[in-house]
Amino acid sequence: MELKVKKELIDSDGIRRALTRISHEIIEKNEGLEDVIIIGIRTRGVPLAKRIASKLEEIEGKQVPRGILDITLYRDDLTTIANQPIVHQTEIPVDITDKKVILVDDVLYTGRTVRSALDALMDLGRPKSIQLAILVDRGHRELPIRADFVGKNLPTSKSEVIGVNLKEVDGEDGVVLKEYTK
Repeated sequence: MELKVKKELIDSDGIRRALTRISHEIIEKNEGLEDVIIIGIRTRGVPLAKRIASKLEEIEGKQVPRGILDITLYRDDLTTIANQPIVHQTEIPVDITDKKVILVDDVLYTGRTVRSALDALMDLGRPKSIQLAILVDRGHRELPIRADFVGKNLPTSKSEVIGVNLKEVDGEDGVVLKEYTK
């Protein structure tokens, strides 16, 4: 079976607009940026978190601490993804205790990645709150997890895959719908 692109769902301008909207919503919900820290989940959550932090700084004129979270060792499918999984460093520049953590990722699907991220964060401190910002929510949750900030809801079938491309990782921005073909 091969994975083929079915159609483009969001172009680079659409991603930019979604991240701008999410940034405004973060400011509104938190009544500013006091005690807010933006943390991206590796891999594509990291550049999205950086873009959101930059947009927040542009809007509010205030720098927001940002970090990188590696959840490899917290995954519940660790033994099925590789014999020797590659573990990257978690880089969070401030203590997250009593902070409002905005956790950022590209796609919300089953909720298992977010559950792993929550476990990893709780090992680092006790935040005041953890909020979830997602570029694409595709549905099909297996755990009771929902995003606080969503760029776009894109319901899919289980045979479809959402592909997020970001300049920093893939050389271009865009979200595509892919489907397995025989």
